[in-house]
Formats: sequence, structure tokens, C-alpha cells
Amino acid sequence: MSISIKAAQRTIRHRRAFPLAGRIARHWGGFAARERHLLSIIGPGWITGASDDDPSGIATYSQAGAQFGYAMSWVMLFTWPLMAAIQEISARIGRVTGEGIAGNIRLHYPAWLLRTIVGLLLVANLLNLGADLGAMGAAANMLVPFRAHAYVVAFAVGCALLETFFRYERYAMILKWTSLSLFAYVAVALVVHIPWHQVALDTFVPTFSWRQDYIVTIVAVLGTTITPYCFFWQSSEEAEEERINPNAHPLAEDPQEAPAEIARIRADTYIGMGFSNLISWFIIITTAATLHAQGITDIQTSTQAAEALRPIAGMFTFVVFAVGIVGIGMLAVPVLAGSAAYALGEALNWPTGLDRLPRDAKAFYGTIVIGTLVGVLINFVHLDPIKALFWSAVINGVIAVPLMVVIMMMSMQPRVMGRFTLPRPLWAMGWLCTVAMAIAVVIMFATW
Repeated sequence: MSISIKAAQRTIRHRRAFPLAGRIARHWGGFAARERHLLSIIGPGWITGASDDDPSGIATYSQAGAQFGYAMSWVMLFTWPLMAAIQEISARIGRVTGEGIAGNIRLHYPAWLLRTIVGLLLVANLLNLGADLGAMGAAANMLVPFRAHAYVVAFAVGCALLETFFRYERYAMILKWTSLSLFAYVAVALVVHIPWHQVALDTFVPTFSWRQDYIVTIVAVLGTTITPYCFFWQSSEEAEEERINPNAHPLAEDPQEAPAEIARIRADTYIGMGFSNLISWFIIITTAATLHAQGITDIQTSTQAAEALRPIAGMFTFVVFAVGIVGIGMLAVPVLAGSAAYALGEALNWPTGLDRLPRDAKAFYGTIVIGTLVGVLINFVHLDPIKALFWSAVINGVIAVPLMVVIMMMSMQPRVMGRFTLPRPLWAMGWLCTVAMAIAVVIMFATW
């Protein structure tokens, strides 16, 4: 009797003897398959969306809720399709061409444009990175009093080591699981009293005020959700995931892969940006229900928001809020440093990619380490973190609009995208996002 027949007979006897075990195995096997399918969908878009809720973003959303209550909750619903559209377009560029945004600008546009955009991105990312590390250190110090600067150094070293020495697949999985720390803000919202009927009304029936501080806050929220480093990161990650997969090719070279890949990109992006904006919405309504309700309307950092929650909503709420700052910072810092390294590396035609060994991409990983080190140093030169965030927002605003114009033009040019130029609905949504961001930047400078 053959070995395969014997194995089949043993399997049949086992199933007859243990029918419940067989059903359990089939159930959990199906669950594992569904989990693998979900993890195959969520990727660069999910990580990008989660990183957008970095400690600096948490500060912006906390200020919106503290200052205006639930009246600002509609903004997150409004920005979701705009944010998702420009991120999907960025992802398509990477997957179609096999190059990130900076690589495509280098290949198809003047050198001065590339140098200007990448230079401004580096400055904005480093300021943002320093502010995020400072917020993480302050939050950890509130939870376990020690020295905030020691925490800053520890977080920076941990992020740099993980990003440099972990295998790409494992590191991407770590980032996906780290994003779950954002559910801390859902937990916070569920333990404080919130008038959900009022929240629903303000979310789906927008109210608008022409007050200067209201408009400036909307501009700040737009600038926090639609940020250049997210464009660079998602585009470069799509190109990298194509490069490390031996069965994948740039869509311009193998159009047969396009239907499945474009569908995956769209699902990943809309889920990721939806998750990001949902968490932002929870932060707004939580701070509205606690801080605004108690007359606390001036919150300038995420740690101030956490500290203000302690006497109002209790120790549990304070701890969960602070833990969320640290958790999401561990995702946002590598994305900020990584997007800067991708942009600089593609601009200078270096070997880039987190899948490469450090010895094969020394300049790329060197940029990550140096960028993280500069973020640490910002916290030791007594640069006001609020000023760092302000200048980061200004620089992001300066770079965002021309970059979005370049992205939109690039995505409609056959010499770049081949047959995969944008469909009209996505083209229209991308330009709507660009115009909205341009208006926000004009208002930002007008109200300086």
C-alpha cells in the first residue's frame, strides 16, 4: 500500500474518532486564511494612515475638540475622500512605475524642482520628527517619572535599530500591529460621557463659522491630514513591495497584474485613511466631551491634552491617552525618517529600500539614522516644540500644493504612467483635494 493511501486512511480514522477536533481545525484554518487575506490587503495605505495620527496630529485634533467642541467633528468626514484620493494616486504612481515620487520627479522633471521639494520635505520631516520624539518622551515621563530626555533617546534608538536591522516583512508587520495602539482613543471615548446624538448631528450636518480661529483650526486639521511625507512614503512602499515580490512587476511592464493590484491599492488606501480619520474623530469628540465641557480650550501639545484629562476623566483615561501617544509615535517616527530617506535616496539615485541589507544601502540607512539623531538633538537645544510644529506646518503647506500639482500632472502623463493614467472620477477628486489644500495654505498665510 502506498504511503499516500496510508496517510489518507489515518486522516479518515482521525476525523471519525475526533469529529469536534476536525470542525475546530477547519474553523480556525478558515479564520487564519481570512486573517492572511486581510493582512494581504492592508499594507502601505494602512501604515500611512496610522502614521498620520502621530503625536503632533493628536495635538491638533485635541485642540480642535477642546476649543470648538463637537462643531469640528464634520471635518474628518469631509477630509476622508480627499485624503484617500491623493494617497491612492501616490500609491498608483509607485506601483505602476516601480519608482517613488522623488524617483519619478528625477526622471521626468527639472533638477531644481526636485531639489526644492526634497529639501523642504527634509526640513519639515526633521522638525516634525523632533516634536514627535519630544511628545513621546513627555508622555512616557508622565506615566513613569524618570527623565523625558532619556526616554527621547531610548525611543529614537529603538526606532532606528528596528528600521535598520529587522527584515522588511517582519518590520512591516510590526508597524501594522503598532497601529492598533490608536484604538486607545476609541477606548477613551467609550469610558467618558458623550452625547452621541449631538455628535452625529455635528458630524453629518456641518456648521461653519467665519471666525478667524475656527478657520485657522480647519486649516491646521487639513495640513495635519494631507501631508507630503505620507505621499512619499506610500508611493515608495508600493514600489518596494513590488520589487521584493518575485512574481510582481511594475504595472507599466505587466498590465495583466493591474486589475487585482489597483483594487488592492484602493481598498488598502480607503481602509487606511478611513481608520486614520476615525481615530482623529474619536480624539476630537473625546476632548470635546471632557476638556471643552470643563472650559479648557487651549491645548497646544498632545501631552497637555493627556495631562488635562487626568483630573476630569480619571486616571484610566489619562493612562490610555498617554500610552496611545507613545504607541503611535513608535510608528510615526520611522515613517517620518523613512520617507525622508526614500525621497533623498531616490533623488540622488542611491540604492534605497528597507528590504535591502544595511551594507547594500549605506547612504539610505545612514539618512534614517542621521535624521532620527537630528530629531533627538532638537529636544536638547531647547527648541520650543510648539514652534517646531508651527514651522513644520508652514513648510508642509509650502511644499504640499506644488507637490500635489506635480503628482496630478505626472499621473495623467502617458510617458510616466503608460496606459494607467487616472480615471476621470479619481482625477477630479485629486484636483479637488489640491484646490482645497491650496485654499488652506492661502488662508494660513493670510492669517499669519
